Amino acid sequence: MVETRQNTLIGFICASTIVCLWSGWIVTTRSGATSALTAYDLAAMRFGISGLLALPLVLYFKPWRGMTLKRVLVVSQLAGIPYNLIVFTAFTLSPASHGGVFMNGILPMITVLLGWVWLKQVPHRMQLAGSALILVGASLTLLGGGSGATTAETLTGDLLFMLAGLFFAMYMIATRLWGVTSMQVLFCASVVNGVLYLPVWAVALPSGLTEASWSEIGLQALYQGVLATLFGMVLVAAAVRHIGAPVTAAMMSGVPAIAALLGIRLLGEPMTTAGWISILVLTPGIILTATFNRDTRSAPPPVQAKKSPGEPGLEDKIT
Repeated sequence: MVETRQNTLIGFICASTIVCLWSGWIVTTRSGATSALTAYDLAAMRFGISGLLALPLVLYFKPWRGMTLKRVLVVSQLAGIPYNLIVFTAFTLSPASHGGVFMNGILPMITVLLGWVWLKQVPHRMQLAGSALILVGASLTLLGGGSGATTAETLTGDLLFMLAGLFFAMYMIATRLWGVTSMQVLFCASVVNGVLYLPVWAVALPSGLTEASWSEIGLQALYQGVLATLFGMVLVAAAVRHIGAPVTAAMMSGVPAIAALLGIRLLGEPMTTAGWISILVLTPGIILTATFNRDTRSAPPPVQAKKSPGEPGLEDKIT
């Protein structure tokens, strides 16, 4: 009982920290995407810096043991190269408040629906009601209720945000279903993606590093390469492990509002009255998915990664 409470507390602490990191990441990424840096540069910082920092730990713990090639590729790419390029491109088209709504705001709805289809977790009727509120709130933003009238450009960005949300929801469910450890997340998200992406970026992809300011490069390097990847991805995996994917997604209910406020304060991106109404409708919908979640009762037990004889669990060393 005590261990269960401790695990739950760890999960909520991790999820709360994610809310702070994610809100700041949304605004920081929007700033980088509208600077001289390209989406490809932001991805290079994310994978290159985090990959170098994670490499010594990965070589020491060898987290690939017990993972099949299929699982390595699925985990690395669901929150890796395709996901990040989609997100960074979306931020060049849509404001920070839209990122909060369409990546984080609709994440619980997507997670519940995927859990229903993928894991056969029948949602509670209140989860369905919450999903309906999320859909209404997101629709208000999509129809021009965010920071201004919808244009073809912002609509494209919003659709890309929704696609990224689908990728991330699948990532969250996969890490829980397969019992992916925090060290395995570092290996897949940072090292594997760095090895795959950096050579292509260096040789073939456009870059704006020479035109960008050092302050912008430093900010993006810190957030993309360290905070969002090394800390963020590990915290997401730990939160999902301890409190489940739907609850973790619901804990992010504050991200859309916080991101919108930061966008106003730091980026000068206004919010319309309809935009705030969309967030007010969206937020209780997100919370309902946590209050009435069935994750702990119906989810299949995670498949733990194999460990070498006498080796402590990697998750015990990190979380």
